[in-house]
Amino acid sequence: MNWINDTIKQPSADHHQQASNRQAILTKPPGSLGELENVAVRLAALQQRDTPSLDAAWISIFAADHGIAEEGVSAFPQEVTKAMLGNFLAGGAAINALANLQAAQLEVINVGVKQCDEGFEGLIQQSVAEGTANFTQQAAMTAQQLSQALDVGRDAVQRAAVSRSDIFIGGEMGIANTTSASALACAILNLPADKLVGAGTGVNAQGIRKKQQVIETALKHHQQQLNSPLSILQYLGGFEIAALVGAYIHCGQIGMPVIVDGFISSTAALIAVNIQPNLAAWLFYGHQSEEAGHQHVLAALKAYPLLNLNMRLGEASGAALALSILRAACQLHQQMATFEEAGI
Repeated sequence: MNWINDTIKQPSADHHQQASNRQAILTKPPGSLGELENVAVRLAALQQRDTPSLDAAWISIFAADHGIAEEGVSAFPQEVTKAMLGNFLAGGAAINALANLQAAQLEVINVGVKQCDEGFEGLIQQSVAEGTANFTQQAAMTAQQLSQALDVGRDAVQRAAVSRSDIFIGGEMGIANTTSASALACAILNLPADKLVGAGTGVNAQGIRKKQQVIETALKHHQQQLNSPLSILQYLGGFEIAALVGAYIHCGQIGMPVIVDGFISSTAALIAVNIQPNLAAWLFYGHQSEEAGHQHVLAALKAYPLLNLNMRLGEASGAALALSILRAACQLHQQMATFEEAGI
């Protein structure tokens, strides 16, 4: 997995300045378009273009099962992960509708779903194992499995690059993965579980307390091993979360902007940025999830979420919606007249 330490590309300071100068002479009061102005300037610097554009979008959904589901931390049985893969491939999920709306290329990758080796036409099969281990008892994955899962994310970004995509969106599916993400965030941020654990798939107050107890047990059990971002990911993570980490890092390495989705995806971004701090420049945050821990993760990332719609679906739904905001920022930057052009 040495590739994850390869250099992250630097945004162009010249294009950042040029875009800032253009924003200053467009027919509007300075700063009146708020975050849309910042988005346009950032994209110009990242894409090294006078006029940024996001015509071609790529969405990768990574799916995997979690051994921690054995602890009863989800409102749904583990079989739902596999069932949702069928729904994605049949075009019936929320992300299918949003990908169609955005004319985005959508792919679905099996990184570790149980009993999912055949019968799914169109599914990209890169299974590391049939789910992670129960991390209250042992490491969620081996070092070799972590390496494989990171590579799955890198491979998805390489496919996006071959298709000449302008922006990458990663999504996830995996019953019990909010428990994994909460545990990861607790370990990275050094916060107790009661600050970060939420309803996930819709568990009640008793279920939330159970998730908190499970996570606290795991944090105590692995305390000596939780000493680096990669070790934390290995001991507490999921294959789909590791794939997102790999994807985000590789986007920064090849120079492809990213829209990060909700709590789970943002936790993956938190790990990725802790591995590669310069990656932060390449990440846009689609929305603030209703999930309890997301605000803490966003604060640690110094992130500005573009939307807040009380969503907590995952599967890249919030990021796909936010793509419209980024595209609007590009359109405004390109098409608005300057004061001189408008004769004002």
